[in-house]
Amino acid sequence: MPVAAESARLSPWRAIAAPFAERGFRWLLAIFVANGIAAAVPASLVLFFVADRLQMEHQSGVLLALYFVSAACSMPMWARLAHRWGLHATWLAGMALAIGTFVWAYAIGPGDFVAFALVCTLSGIGLGADLALPPALLARVIGRSGQSGAQEGAYFGLWNFANKMNLALAAGLALPVLEALGYAPGARDATALDALAFAYAVLPCLLKLAAAALLLVAWRSQRC
Repeated sequence: MPVAAESARLSPWRAIAAPFAERGFRWLLAIFVANGIAAAVPASLVLFFVADRLQMEHQSGVLLALYFVSAACSMPMWARLAHRWGLHATWLAGMALAIGTFVWAYAIGPGDFVAFALVCTLSGIGLGADLALPPALLARVIGRSGQSGAQEGAYFGLWNFANKMNLALAAGLALPVLEALGYAPGARDATALDALAFAYAVLPCLLKLAAAALLLVAWRSQRC
């Protein structure tokens, strides 16, 4: 029986849950969530970091523009590298660039515009890999599952839900945790600002390392 005809018989709930039956999708979604939270935490805290830790609130727009423009401009480069190295290896390279660059944000102090602009530019290039490569891996997983033409909506719906969940979790958890550690917006206390810097720069790198480890295992064991 064709896959499309079989999928038409599924109830809506079973159709939504069907992607979880595929091991490759479960692995890829776990990697995507860990990596997505790693990106969402600093996205939720960047304005506080720039205003309070770096004391450059009036330059936040320029710094954010550097980050996102670098990400957009780097996507064709990552796509070309993926043809040469493969999707997994290229995404790992992007993660390594992001980690190796972003961890240095912890050491940047007030007024150091050039150093943080460099971090924004290079980590933005790393973000380009996150934008360009996971959808291609998802398309491959769907193709290997034999559900092309039948269940793409369920796969991409769950994928987009996970993306929104990452942003919600980061926004909902980061500031309460920082508040418990003594930070509040506008703080100038050294201990509070160190907590902010750790949450902004170090915690995302740890999460991204976890995502990279999962991706490496999945690649080597051909699980996605």
